[in-house]
Amino acid sequence: MRSALACLLLAAGCGTTSVVAMPDATAPEDTPADSMPQGPPDVAPDAPARDATAADAPEATPSDGPSDALAGPEAGACAGRRGAAGDAVRTLMMGAVARTVRVHAGTAYSPTRPAMLVLNFHGLTSNAGQQELYSAMNALADTRGFVVAYPEGLGGSWNAGQCCGESARGGVDDVAFARAVIDQLSLEYCIDPRRVYSTGMSNGGFLSHRLACELSDRIAAIAPVAGVLGVPTCAPRRPVPVFHFHGTLDGLVPYNGGGLLNFNSVADTMRGWAQRNGCGPMPAEFLRRGIVRCDRWSGCRLGSEVQLCTVDGGGHTWPGAFPIPLFGVTAREVSASELMLDFFQRHPMP
Repeated sequence: MRSALACLLLAAGCGTTSVVAMPDATAPEDTPADSMPQGPPDVAPDAPARDATAADAPEATPSDGPSDALAGPEAGACAGRRGAAGDAVRTLMMGAVARTVRVHAGTAYSPTRPAMLVLNFHGLTSNAGQQELYSAMNALADTRGFVVAYPEGLGGSWNAGQCCGESARGGVDDVAFARAVIDQLSLEYCIDPRRVYSTGMSNGGFLSHRLACELSDRIAAIAPVAGVLGVPTCAPRRPVPVFHFHGTLDGLVPYNGGGLLNFNSVADTMRGWAQRNGCGPMPAEFLRRGIVRCDRWSGCRLGSEVQLCTVDGGGHTWPGAFPIPLFGVTAREVSASELMLDFFQRHPMP
């Protein structure tokens, strides 16, 4: 399995939509996408084909509770949500292009309690199934009771601006796709709209940064791994909490910037987020374990934070995941998945 997953790390990483249930986890062949206007899904999964309206599914009421599977409103607040604990695959039609999403609702998920939703994006040349295995987030969803979604990029790529692959070259509107995924899963599952988050590996990390810039009305916080900011302009509507993970010896997305595509440095990326969020100028260390040092910019507006975990000598890898030596050292002292989920729990949408 590990050899099959090696391609996960080979690089950094619409429209009226409809959705249908897929019988298995096989994704359709990638199809080039044109630029399309965005819009909500038309058809709910597992339901007869018909036009959907806002009245078809009541909104999940936000809660200020501290847990991931929020205590939230009364049992009837999410009436009509058909999503159940376990695995599913959904296909959303972005215009004429089929886009798939793997979904795992944890065993502790309940359709009567609004839960957080985590979008987890794969890297360039990888796929949703590999990211599901590599990040090992399903087990955490089982114990914490949240929903995690693994969207599938076109051509194994995401348009995160500067990066990467077929999607960036073709100008695919992956921001609209992310919004459509949130819309559809909020119709199917009991999702707290204040607790929708994004993470991703490499190209998926780049996309998470872009979503924080351009989808801050839906994404509460982000936690990219090995992917820096790749858009020239970033103007979120509010301060967005950011928790970034990066190895100093990353050979594909260099810690100090540059490389074949002249990527931003980690320092510039984090400094930019600290400035946007109105944080103090200097970070302070809050965690050190072995080769991992984590720093935090505090004093940020609206209770936001900016955090960076640097892996000294680390490669293009996900801390806490199984090692893939071809891509450098993997930190074993911390679990990026666990740390980011704790961070997400602290930062619902203000």
